[in-house]
Amino acid sequence: MEGAMDAIYKICEDVPEELDIDVAGLPERPINVFMPRILQFFQSPHASLRKLALGCINQYIVVMPSALYMSMDQYLQGLFNLAKDPSADVRKLVCSAWVQLIEVRPSILEPHLKNVTELILQANKDSDDEVALEACEFWSAYCDVSMPPEGLREFLPRLIPTLLSNMVYADDDESLADAEEDESFPDRDQDLKPRFHASRLHGSETGEDDDDDDAVNVWNLRKCSAAGLDVLSNVFGDNILPTLMPLIEQNLARTDDDSWKERETAVLSLGAIAEGCIAGLYPHLPQIVAFLIPLLDDKFPLIRSITCWTLSRYSKFIVQSLDHPNGREQFDKILMGLLRRILDTNKRVQEAACSAFATLEEEAAEELVPHLEVILQHLMCAYGKYQKRNLRILYDALGTLADAVGAELNQAKYLDIFMPPLITKWQQLQNSDKDLFPLLECFTSIAQALGPGFAQFAEPVFQRCINLIQSQQLAKIDPTAAGSLYDREFIVCSLDLLSGLAEGLGAGIESLVAQSNLRDLLLQCCMDEAADVRQSALALLGDLSRVCPIHLHPRLQEFLTVAAKQLSPQSVKDAVSVANNACWAIGELAIKIGKEIEPVVINVVSCLVPILKSPEGLNKSLIENSAITLGRLSWVCPDIMAPHMDHFMQAWCSALCMIRDDFEKEDAFHGLCAMVAANPSGAVGSLAYICQACASWTEIKSEGLHSEVCQIMNGYKQLLGNSGWEQCMATLEPAVVQRLARYGV
Repeated sequence: MEGAMDAIYKICEDVPEELDIDVAGLPERPINVFMPRILQFFQSPHASLRKLALGCINQYIVVMPSALYMSMDQYLQGLFNLAKDPSADVRKLVCSAWVQLIEVRPSILEPHLKNVTELILQANKDSDDEVALEACEFWSAYCDVSMPPEGLREFLPRLIPTLLSNMVYADDDESLADAEEDESFPDRDQDLKPRFHASRLHGSETGEDDDDDDAVNVWNLRKCSAAGLDVLSNVFGDNILPTLMPLIEQNLARTDDDSWKERETAVLSLGAIAEGCIAGLYPHLPQIVAFLIPLLDDKFPLIRSITCWTLSRYSKFIVQSLDHPNGREQFDKILMGLLRRILDTNKRVQEAACSAFATLEEEAAEELVPHLEVILQHLMCAYGKYQKRNLRILYDALGTLADAVGAELNQAKYLDIFMPPLITKWQQLQNSDKDLFPLLECFTSIAQALGPGFAQFAEPVFQRCINLIQSQQLAKIDPTAAGSLYDREFIVCSLDLLSGLAEGLGAGIESLVAQSNLRDLLLQCCMDEAADVRQSALALLGDLSRVCPIHLHPRLQEFLTVAAKQLSPQSVKDAVSVANNACWAIGELAIKIGKEIEPVVINVVSCLVPILKSPEGLNKSLIENSAITLGRLSWVCPDIMAPHMDHFMQAWCSALCMIRDDFEKEDAFHGLCAMVAANPSGAVGSLAYICQACASWTEIKSEGLHSEVCQIMNGYKQLLGNSGWEQCMATLEPAVVQRLARYGV
């Protein structure tokens, strides 16, 4: 019997849909025959059969065939009966079923929610950690599907202490052994997490950082409980504090060595609720931060590391408090405390401190400038002793510092501290060494920050990028001749560093481009089958268009054709970030090459209009870039664009309203004015939208553009006459009419 059940379980696991289809010669689908019989095994005296039966049916929760839907009452009753099963494997599967049901079929559980929640809460305290972990997944799942929070509220006084006690390190937690390793232990290959380079994207930032307090990414009860507390704090906010804070205070008050795990849990809890409970914690944050600072020097490494993470979660508050009494003194203590921990002898603490420092850098920005020398000295001291894994995080901290302070880094006394060690490493690494990736990323940030100051280092860096792209393109065709296997990340990182050089050096990159075959390599990359290669290549195309378009000239029409191809509806659907960069690059080229863009204008516009007319679900950056590029094309080719304006004017103006004031928006409005001037009557039907777009400016800094907009507005006022104009104004919000007054209408 067990063998037969095991065979059915394997079918349900691998190809569940095969049992839910009509089979010739059978009166009904196999699942309709199996389902009632499998459900009977929930009552088997043999734990192995109960486990297999439950495992079989759980495979169908997501697809929910009618056989299971019709047997739902029996299935749920079976789950309730098995909730206290003597077998931990069965109890774990019961919890798994409830988690899946709340995720994909919450309406089924809703009538039974109180009973299910009670049983899950009991299971969350199960003596078997795997059962407790499976149960713990329920809380985040409940909140993620936006179930009414009221259903959980009554359980909070019991749930929060359970989560807290499960956040204490278990005696067999791998992290405890890892925490004993000091910096002299070499990294093992399995310690090096796979890394992912995010290709360059032009426009609104949409990425989110993932916080992770633990170095070794093994999901366990501790982490799941902390994640649950984080989610609950975001749903219930300050309402969890009356239950939680006394427990945290109680754990922090235990200062004996045997209670270090409880103290560590209290610090982790403060980090977990940093976002959700900030309003309630705010009045007490100076005291909380003051309490955390000494823990940076605690004798237990895992308390030092979690304190780094928790302080980083309050970075925004720490920086905002600089002008408060003692705020600057507290900031300086945290800064120096994290720098000390960056030089900790414990690898786990080094990692936590480096990551926390990178978070603080993002918030602090120019506030770091007075401390640059001491920061760089500490970072480069760490650079001399870190092993591979933490070196990657250190590169990130150095790149983030460059992004944060920008041109302030461009001073000889600073360059002398950090550039020689980086160049030495750059020269040591082979072209096939993946340790180049984080170094290439770091140099990208440094090149952008130093601007023309990077010129003295640019030539060998530029040439190395060209060589990397060439050798990888060869490796793609013939790995033996290239001497290494193809890895497109080398190409992506190199393209992004070349973009950083173009941004930093400006026209200073021209001589390097002129002496290289970058143009031909770039065209190849723009046509690559991999989306991330195309994305970075098109970003570089836009950057080169800005600073040295002349060197793109011999293959200009090919570049334009390839870029336009990325904007087809299917291409936008398949790779929206590639489309975004293609759109931006076409706009950059347009303002540099003028009428030479004419051959692709109609094709590009026909792709941009659907994006502007149906922006739902598309990323903000693509919509903004589409509006700007449409404007730039209108500016250089108003005679081609003007006859078609009634197809897109309203959607375009709506998109222009959403763009912040900057030079790109100015370009788009030059296009709007040029097109209206070429065909004033064609835009009369969209005048209200044009007015809204013109009113969206906080201030037009360009006098020329301000005067063009005044001419357009006054021209329409004359064209319509007073009564027609008043009619149009009556359709607008009073605030919009008020802002239009600055244009003299």
